[in-house]
Amino acid sequence: MDEKGMSENKQYENEYKVQAVKLAKKIGAVNAANELQIPVNTLYGWIRKVKIESLDIGCGERSPEESLNIAEENQQLRKRIKALEKENKRLSEMNEFLEDAAAFFAASRQKSGKNKG
Repeated sequence: MDEKGMSENKQYENEYKVQAVKLAKKIGAVNAANELQIPVNTLYGWIRKVKIESLDIGCGERSPEESLNIAEENQQLRKRIKALEKENKRLSEMNEFLEDAAAFFAASRQKSGKNKG
């Protein structure tokens, strides 16, 4: 790649990716990659980044299905967090109980040891 191409690429890189992904949504990834003369795997990488939200294409560009999937996933994650918090609380209480029990038994062992001696 010549120097001019590299500097242009850096300047427009994010916007270029965004536009490429939008084009891929309209005409398909393979067609878009051919049209833009970029490797299709590069384009798939950008599409994947949009899905994991490390490349933002703007909320208005999400399809209703994608938005629904994100909402469903958020709901499931909230349930999972709630369940994990409940389990965490249970384990903390169990841990406290076991610490108290260990302290009790250690103290009673000391007492019985003193009585024998």
